[in-house]
Amino acid sequence: MEKVCCFGEVLLRMSPAFELTWLQTNDMPVYLGGAELNVAMALKHWDIPVRYISAVPANGMGKSVAAYVAQSGIDTTSMIFSGNRVGVYYLPQGTDLRHAGVIYDRAHSSFSQLQPGSIDWGRALEGVDWFHFSAISPPLSDNVNALCLEALRAAEKKNITISVDLNYREMLWANRPDPRTVLPELVSYCHVVMGNIWSADKLLGIPNDNSGQAHTDAAQWAEIATGAAAGIFAAFPKVHTVANTFRFDQERGLCYFACLDQKVSRAISPVFRATTIVDRVGSGDCFMAGLIRGIKAGASPEAIVSFAAAAAFGKLQEKGDSTRQTIEQIKKIQQQYA
Repeated sequence: MEKVCCFGEVLLRMSPAFELTWLQTNDMPVYLGGAELNVAMALKHWDIPVRYISAVPANGMGKSVAAYVAQSGIDTTSMIFSGNRVGVYYLPQGTDLRHAGVIYDRAHSSFSQLQPGSIDWGRALEGVDWFHFSAISPPLSDNVNALCLEALRAAEKKNITISVDLNYREMLWANRPDPRTVLPELVSYCHVVMGNIWSADKLLGIPNDNSGQAHTDAAQWAEIATGAAAGIFAAFPKVHTVANTFRFDQERGLCYFACLDQKVSRAISPVFRATTIVDRVGSGDCFMAGLIRGIKAGASPEAIVSFAAAAAFGKLQEKGDSTRQTIEQIKKIQQQYA
């Protein structure tokens, strides 16, 4: 089986408790993550060969991170050792990356210092049939954005399927150009787009009409998602699959569901509900991994979106950035909501 290649920045998540308790107890959990690494970890856990490309410093910290990823069974032969530091972000426990309390400390990280020509893409993409990246990388710098474009052009020449996660982080774009002047060029190379109707607007300028819709009415949201997907298909002719996820906080927990639009079909996942949440980070990455798994296997749209959504929902009950759920555990979630 050919490999999936995930390209992006490896990050350390510092997860302090709210207020000052973490200072009083001298305790702050640290998790290894980053959107693309979370996808790679899930795929490997489901026995799909995967290569991960990032940059870490050639010091004890960087070597430990690279060794940990390699010990997970992920191919790290194209990892770049350069620069001086690993990127970090701080996120209070129980919140997610859209929370106002998130603090990014990625300036001058090894990955942010990469430039076009830093990676031999011909070699890095050997034995690869799928390339995945996310919208988190381009806002780091003009050079990283150019490197992403370089990777996509190399993948296209090799007829590799390309996917992107439109994970919009407002803080990352605060001192950068309008993302709608940056992301469209990258997405023009993509075949699979995952995100939500709001990120499609913020990053690609694809409008949506979500006025007056009930948060729990999946059918109505699916209509809106299909409209947004149609806009993506029209603007980016190479795209053949668009997935939109919906996660709404409610008085008692949350509800989660997803829609999958292809040019000739549409499928909606069951609506999953939870009264408690262990960790909000990484559910979208888990969905992305499920999406890649299903498409590579040639599954039906219904099977693809049901598995991916169940996996993402299950991730909400796990601590850490990447999932450790087995396929059997995810299928049990599917059965509960079938």
